Amino acid sequence: MMLAAQTIDQVQLNFDQSSLLFLNVLIGLMMLGMALDLDLGDFKRLLRQPKPPAIGLAAQFLLLPAFTFLLTMILQPRPSIALGMILVASCPGGNLSNVMTYLAGGNAPLSVGMTAVSTAAAIVMTPLNLAIWGSLNPHTSPILHSVSLSPFDLFTTIVLILGVPLVVGMLVAHRFPNLAERVRRPFKTGSVVVFMGFVLMALANNWDHFVHYVGFVVFAVLIHNALAFAIGYSAARGTGLVARDVRAVTIEVGLQNSALALILIFDFFNGLGGMAIIAAWWGIWHIIAGLVVAGFWSRRPVEMVAA
Repeated sequence: MMLAAQTIDQVQLNFDQSSLLFLNVLIGLMMLGMALDLDLGDFKRLLRQPKPPAIGLAAQFLLLPAFTFLLTMILQPRPSIALGMILVASCPGGNLSNVMTYLAGGNAPLSVGMTAVSTAAAIVMTPLNLAIWGSLNPHTSPILHSVSLSPFDLFTTIVLILGVPLVVGMLVAHRFPNLAERVRRPFKTGSVVVFMGFVLMALANNWDHFVHYVGFVVFAVLIHNALAFAIGYSAARGTGLVARDVRAVTIEVGLQNSALALILIFDFFNGLGGMAIIAAWWGIWHIIAGLVVAGFWSRRPVEMVAA
């Protein structure tokens, strides 16, 4: 067990090139499915009421990465695990947050708009946060330098798998609204189910590595995810947002796009063990946590509570 803990930073999870290509395409399709729900009106509504999305984005891209950095300094995990936590915290919210917000009785249109804006902002903010906080941690900084991470290449990858599908999806929804209406629900549901199957297959193919670290990984993701929800809730509640907006912001900050994190880990870090295991388990856990939070709030109508 001790030997395993000493070698996690050298472990590379097993994926062939065809699997990586499939994962890239799958993430692009997931983003396309999310974009089918969007139109320019969503962005205009955010501009008319900028306070909730501004608070959510600040919590997402400023507070969460900073507090995640502090968490890694407190927990002192292996460097690759710490860098995986920082990378997940640097990613935008995922489209799962829209469904969970709806189930929780939150402001679903705000959630959809925030996901779109955070996805667009991630083109710049994800590489920036990874570079800043990954370099400030003395244990993760050597990993960033050893892989010779190119900010331009990272930026280009995020544009291709987030930006392009976002634009294409919005164009399809605008030009062919009837088609978008028919395919958006099965498209989104199907892509999420396939992604979960992919994550489970990845864990199965690398089960020997996973079982060595499952105890700490489960603990780290649990604490990290609880921190994300707490940051979102505290930021929204502390700035006086109404209950429906509090729920939307909390869930948006609490549910990270771990699929994007996995793509970047395999594209730029060669599937580095600790990073990949953290992102893969996050992809499973955040669904469970999201359902728990949504279930709790669904039993507390917003008319009866302040938040």
